[in-house]
Amino acid sequence: MAQFFTRVSFASDNEAAAYNRAAWKLIPFLLILYIISFLDRVNVGFAKLQMSADIGLSDAVFGLGAGIFFIGYAACEIPSNLLLQRFGARIWISRILVVWGIISVCFMFVTTPAQFLSLRFLLGIAEAGFYPGIVLYLTYWFPGKLRSQVCALFFVGIPIAGLIGAPLSGFIMKQMAGVSGFAGWQWLFLLEGAPAVIGGIVTFFYLSNGPKDAKWLTASERNVIMPALEAEDATHRAMGHGHRLVDALLSGKVWLLAITNFTLLGGIYGISFWMPQIVKDLGVHDVFINGLVTSIPFAVACVAMIVVGRSSDRMRERKWHIILSAAVGALGLVGGASLTATPALALASLSLALGGALASITVLWVLPSALLTGAANAGGLALMATIGNLGGYVAPYVVGLAKEATGRTDFGLYLMAVAMVLGALLVQLLPRNATIDEAEHAPVLKEGSVVGAT
Repeated sequence: MAQFFTRVSFASDNEAAAYNRAAWKLIPFLLILYIISFLDRVNVGFAKLQMSADIGLSDAVFGLGAGIFFIGYAACEIPSNLLLQRFGARIWISRILVVWGIISVCFMFVTTPAQFLSLRFLLGIAEAGFYPGIVLYLTYWFPGKLRSQVCALFFVGIPIAGLIGAPLSGFIMKQMAGVSGFAGWQWLFLLEGAPAVIGGIVTFFYLSNGPKDAKWLTASERNVIMPALEAEDATHRAMGHGHRLVDALLSGKVWLLAITNFTLLGGIYGISFWMPQIVKDLGVHDVFINGLVTSIPFAVACVAMIVVGRSSDRMRERKWHIILSAAVGALGLVGGASLTATPALALASLSLALGGALASITVLWVLPSALLTGAANAGGLALMATIGNLGGYVAPYVVGLAKEATGRTDFGLYLMAVAMVLGALLVQLLPRNATIDEAEHAPVLKEGSVVGAT
């Protein structure tokens, strides 16, 4: 069987076997859930190609609707992550999936812009906590030395959703148009929303809350995973890392990461939501062909995320992996905006933009768990998602306003490029020892103190 992690990451064959088994059990399933999640976020970009005329949706209102999702989402991120800790991942993640799936299906019945905006807001509330909740859940299973790879394997759901979802969305809208009296965009919301409900039901029976109650783990595997994570947590506490929610809220480093996440996610969602329209503006008008072309940048991003994630863990370096990836993303946005006269070059540039942005996010999300523990870790991850996802509100809306005012999307892409450069500069402000998990290198005494700690 292929291994998720290479043998050089571990001190023994038993350790390698335990973590690889956990990865095979959890990551493919969580990846499927994340693909479903992202499909429900970006299918609105394809639906717009048909539904705008049907319900009177302007570019500015669409941009507002694409972004207003993140207002409800951001408002409920921190409470959701804290409730996940209280009720357990199995119940809470199941609840999130079922509720958002039902709301997503309801979009097929939208007839006015006001209804569209209302459901987008409710969808954000329903889905709140899923993204940071899964990241938190992965920290229950995998130590710091593996988390960049783990995050890459989970976050690769974003480009895979684009790779699969773009042509699938185009196919549904083209082939299902008029079936049973429903428009293609209505079938799109039904067929891509229902899997979330099904996934939520399966989650309740499939996931365990952590290694302690995972019946599929052997005793020896549990004895590898749990003591290592407990020792890492104890070391974090002994080193003075925050463990209360207030520690996360008052941490300047966490706020720096959250603002960086804002700039990078703005670029990702700005590209994702508007990619079908950008490709259409490049001359691809058939919705199915549009979907195929739109999938190309997502395929590039899949490779970039895995390569950068593995490199970061192997080199035990975070800061420059984030900075260089973000810089590549910004250059790609500039190229995508300025090379529209040559569609192939514009598409190649947008591929670099999405690959760079997603690779930088992959490594960025490892850092809160290197700085925090306990409720502070849950809160810090949620705070990053809260502030970051506001970028998902601002970027699509700004691009929509710019396009409505000028008839062009390039001005919005330039602004997102500037934001990504700003994000890279903010990461540069972090001290080096805030960008690695020192806990795995610091021996822990029985009483919980760290040798050499002050």
